[in-house]
Amino acid sequence: MTAPADAREALALVTDDFAELPFAGEPSGGDGPLGWTGYDRARAAAATRSGEAESVVCGTGAVGGVRTVLVSFEFGFLGGSIGEETGARVAAAHAHAREHRLPVTVLLATGGSRMQEGMRALLQLQRLAGESARTRAAGLPQLAVLRDPTTGGGWATLGAGSDVVLALPGAQVGFAGSRVRPADADPAAYTAGSQLAHGHVDAVVRPEELRAVLGRWLGLLTRPAEGPVPPPYALGGTAPSASGREAVARARRPERPRADRYLAEVFTERAELSGDRAGGTDPGMRCGFGRLPDGRTAAYAAQCGTATRPAGFRTAARLVRLAGRLGVPVLTLIDTPGAANDAEAERAGAGPAIAELFGAVAEARVPVTSLLIGEGGSGGALALAAPGNTWATPDAYFSVIAPELATGILKRPPEEADDLADRLRPSPEDLVALGAVRGVVGARPDGAGA
Repeated sequence: MTAPADAREALALVTDDFAELPFAGEPSGGDGPLGWTGYDRARAAAATRSGEAESVVCGTGAVGGVRTVLVSFEFGFLGGSIGEETGARVAAAHAHAREHRLPVTVLLATGGSRMQEGMRALLQLQRLAGESARTRAAGLPQLAVLRDPTTGGGWATLGAGSDVVLALPGAQVGFAGSRVRPADADPAAYTAGSQLAHGHVDAVVRPEELRAVLGRWLGLLTRPAEGPVPPPYALGGTAPSASGREAVARARRPERPRADRYLAEVFTERAELSGDRAGGTDPGMRCGFGRLPDGRTAAYAAQCGTATRPAGFRTAARLVRLAGRLGVPVLTLIDTPGAANDAEAERAGAGPAIAELFGAVAEARVPVTSLLIGEGGSGGALALAAPGNTWATPDAYFSVIAPELATGILKRPPEEADDLADRLRPSPEDLVALGAVRGVVGARPDGAGA
């Protein structure tokens, strides 16, 4: 299936019952606020070619059974550029969404602000950002689908400012349009694939899959669970560890259940966020929203057993803040030997990223439940832990520092690591006695897992 070329084709790709919203505003006449010679004729010609009165079509439609406000850009109308009337139409659509408690979905294809209206057009970016902020404050989800091209202020407001950003394959995506980039700029940097790789897009979705993917996201973001998520049952061994060194060894076993197994047991379906919106991704941190067996939604942030990179901490913080705005409870799964400590991690802001996650969890507006499922290595693990509501599986440990690193700090020989593991008291039973976790979870009573 080819990517949709115009606004109506894009709408037909995701919904079968689009109903256009009436627009009460009056289109500006003449050659616009700058008196740009020929602007009136250019608009008339654009309307004839595209069949649209402006560069955007706004209405409502059901996607995956969820009613949403839909804002679809018409690139055939002056390159989908944003002028005063574009801003007025999008503002009216957001107002309708807030009045009727509907999510907003934007199908973008734009070259940016409309040159013929000068600063009056550029100021619409502030207007769009303000509308998005008010919709965000109302607790309503905002999703964007990036078509080809999505550049300029449209990308920097309605696109990148959305809660979930999807893109079509091959779409040109970037703040700088193709005619204003440096002559030696790498064209690959201005693509949907590049934006995904650098943490600015959540997924690249083929046109034939877009309706299902968008419907899944809308369903998950509009049906929050009530109250905290119960800690999952243990999927591994349930016998207590005899010592600190045994607890560390059990948590490090390759066959121990990892985050993906726990997520598969907890949720019937999931949709994942990708990237920290600051240029990075971390495959060792899974973040997203999932459907619980009762049909309601919880969010999750799960470490996958690797050293967590700054982008992972920032992505988790993004997840916790978004869940808080939407009223969705959060489950975190802790499993890391610690924060990445290489030079690249320091240059990427390991300390600030960890601080950001500590703050997001501390300020969370929704219940957060945490389960330690493996290694709990120092602050890099604690940043994901819910104060007062962290649990542990029997095959896990939590420690102020890894035993091997402790030998170096204390100037002990490496062979004393096991002895230090015992003295650090990192086992689940020790953690309960120390007040670091609420309890140790057991297996499901029927023996079927979590």
